[in-house]
Amino acid sequence: MKIALIGYGKMGKTIEQIAISRGHEVVCRIDIDNQEDFNSEEFKSADVAIEFTAPKVAVSNYIKAFNSGVSVVSGTTGWTEKMPEVEALCNEKGLAFFWTSNFSLGVNVFFAVNKYLAKIMNQFENYNVSMTEVHHTQKLDAPSGTAISLADDILSQLDRKTSWELAEEETASDKLPIKAIREGQVPGIHTIRYESEVDSITITHDAKSRMGFALGAVLAAEFTCGKKGMLSMNDMLKF
Repeated sequence: MKIALIGYGKMGKTIEQIAISRGHEVVCRIDIDNQEDFNSEEFKSADVAIEFTAPKVAVSNYIKAFNSGVSVVSGTTGWTEKMPEVEALCNEKGLAFFWTSNFSLGVNVFFAVNKYLAKIMNQFENYNVSMTEVHHTQKLDAPSGTAISLADDILSQLDRKTSWELAEEETASDKLPIKAIREGQVPGIHTIRYESEVDSITITHDAKSRMGFALGAVLAAEFTCGKKGMLSMNDMLKF
């Protein structure tokens, strides 16, 4: 499979390493200083482009890739209010767009556990729920896209919570508080805590490196190749 990389920072280089180890060819690498390469023959020859950049440029990157006839796999968060625009262009071009807030296979297992736990805890109103997420200082959005996905799954199951909020302290309101911490080079830690007067229940996913995210992105590219339409980890993992 021929892969183009959009974003050639630490994550892009890790993805390249894994893609090559799995027998794929990286035909184009696009970063800030070579945006004209979206129109290159090398980029257009790619079966799939894998995109990890920043919220403010993500949608523009998708549009450029689609206009060059290339499907996209992306893990960039903080832009999803424009998802209808991206979906419309993807379908218009007859291409595929695979997006998730987190490509780690372990995190997606954690998503399933989190949702099931929230369903159980819906009947125990004496437990208040909160979330803490920790990421490296280069992480631009807060809360993280993964935290928002976890929060949305909790809200879908827990009747006593109607929305989430970025907050430092746990509250007893109808809002789910998310505390976002930015420190060091932490790849990502997400903790969900249910607290009552008599005990607490805590689940945590702690990423050890970028390798899990990068492997998931390459597996998603393999899954996306040759397909059309909007895709997600649920389609790939069939949870």
